[in-house]
Amino acid sequence: EVYYVGVDVGTASVRAALVSSSGLLENVAQEPISIWEPHTDHYVQSSTQIWDKCCTVVKRVTQGVEKSRVRGIGFDATCSLVVLDQSFQPVPVTHNAGDRHKNVVMWMDHRAEEQATRITRSGHGVLSRVGGIMSPELQPPKLLWLKENLKESCWDKAAHFFDLPDFLSWKATGSLTRSLCTLVCKWTYCPPDGWDSTFWISIGLEDLVENNFSKIGSATCPPGSPLGDGLTQEAAADLGLQPGTAVGASLIDAHAGGLGVLGAAVKGFALPCEDQPISARMAVICGTSTCHMAISEQPLFVPGVWGPCLSAMVPGMWLNEGGQSATGRLIDHMVQSHPAYAQLQEQARQSGDNTYSYLNNHLSSMAGSLSALDLLGSGLHVWPDFHGNRSPLADPTLKGMVIGLSLSQSLDDLALLYLATVQALALGTLHILEAMKKAGHDIRTLFFCGGLSKNPLFVQIHANATGLPVVLPDQTEAVLLGAAVLGARASQDYSSIQEAMEAMAKVGRVVRPDGRVQSFYQRKYQVFLRLFAHQREYQDLMNPV
Repeated sequence: EVYYVGVDVGTASVRAALVSSSGLLENVAQEPISIWEPHTDHYVQSSTQIWDKCCTVVKRVTQGVEKSRVRGIGFDATCSLVVLDQSFQPVPVTHNAGDRHKNVVMWMDHRAEEQATRITRSGHGVLSRVGGIMSPELQPPKLLWLKENLKESCWDKAAHFFDLPDFLSWKATGSLTRSLCTLVCKWTYCPPDGWDSTFWISIGLEDLVENNFSKIGSATCPPGSPLGDGLTQEAAADLGLQPGTAVGASLIDAHAGGLGVLGAAVKGFALPCEDQPISARMAVICGTSTCHMAISEQPLFVPGVWGPCLSAMVPGMWLNEGGQSATGRLIDHMVQSHPAYAQLQEQARQSGDNTYSYLNNHLSSMAGSLSALDLLGSGLHVWPDFHGNRSPLADPTLKGMVIGLSLSQSLDDLALLYLATVQALALGTLHILEAMKKAGHDIRTLFFCGGLSKNPLFVQIHANATGLPVVLPDQTEAVLLGAAVLGARASQDYSSIQEAMEAMAKVGRVVRPDGRVQSFYQRKYQVFLRLFAHQREYQDLMNPV
């Protein structure tokens, strides 16, 4: 047996898996990473700490394995911004220059909202590939913020700006070649033309055009391409692997999840995507936030949705990426801020369940004679954009709404709020699907992975609300599997990413929509859309022109 290592750097942890050629996760290890919030909506991390934790988990999963049998390694990570100086040392991204190790502006950092708005107003042509609106979660506004607010302590000292996935592959190989996944999705790079210098000049970042864009990357390649000569001597020693082990060009974490699920063979499962091209499938990677990944053979422009991006996930195909900025994070917020949370924790502890398993069971008992527990959400409605809307409205200023609250502070009340929040997130997915369908996508089946895919209520409600079956992967850690696919492709054991996906990804089980609640969700979706319309109306009333 030969193996591949997948390394996933998420929002709050680093994980690694040792994966067999047939896609089985043999060993998995995890380490937490620190998040600092020096100011409201400023979230920063340390690339030094992240690499150290990568080394720890890789050594752990490969312990006792003959290193010559590890054929390749792939990295994925959040689309956070890493800043290094000329000597490749960290440059701080906080106002406190003493925080030298805090050199990563996280993906969820919204400090650059004003810069994003200004870039959107420029109306430059590159905006057509990010849904027409520049998000503060993309890299150009973050770069502009650093120049305007930390010029001396950060901008003037910076020589290399990496997306975190590219930082990891550089650290492993010494190669400055960037993945098309990161540059196309988060930086406005557009193959085959490359960088548009007029864009950077128009927004005041003309310094990045110098020396053939050396600070942000002049060489690119598709995900999974072998980088350099594989692991350098130093990186191999750090990771406990052999020098020269193949390293695949990296992916953003959500995109790795897409590779880990989309290629699965579905014959025999009676799914509407059977005998259809892979473009009939959407990958939904749901964790702290959610990403909705759809691919097409031709470029499709979807208002409010990122893309189309060529070779950003599957080489040779166009990607559209929708998303929700807060999903798991929103559910935690709603549940943990409720007065009955302490009672929930205690009762879950006594029952031996985790918090959300207990809540799911509690909702089932509350439903009683109802045909489906979904109907408990008839009188409570949530607009879920507590951290702004990523898609398809692309408005970071939107806020959350809850309609139907009472004075009750009971556990039943908490369970209903949890249910309404999950339903709102599912309707948000439907909102994105509708926008993609209108633009020409023909999506017939959802493929879920990520932490929330392990919550059966979350999955079932998404199937019910969208009316589409949900496929869950055989290996629950599909993001890690997707990262390992990169290493498998780089090793040349497979001739393409698609071949590696098909060999390593497998269907676990299928969750089908409950037809009894179809009309219920049609009505609830109308309420959902009106909540947004009302919020806009209230904003207009309070801010007369």
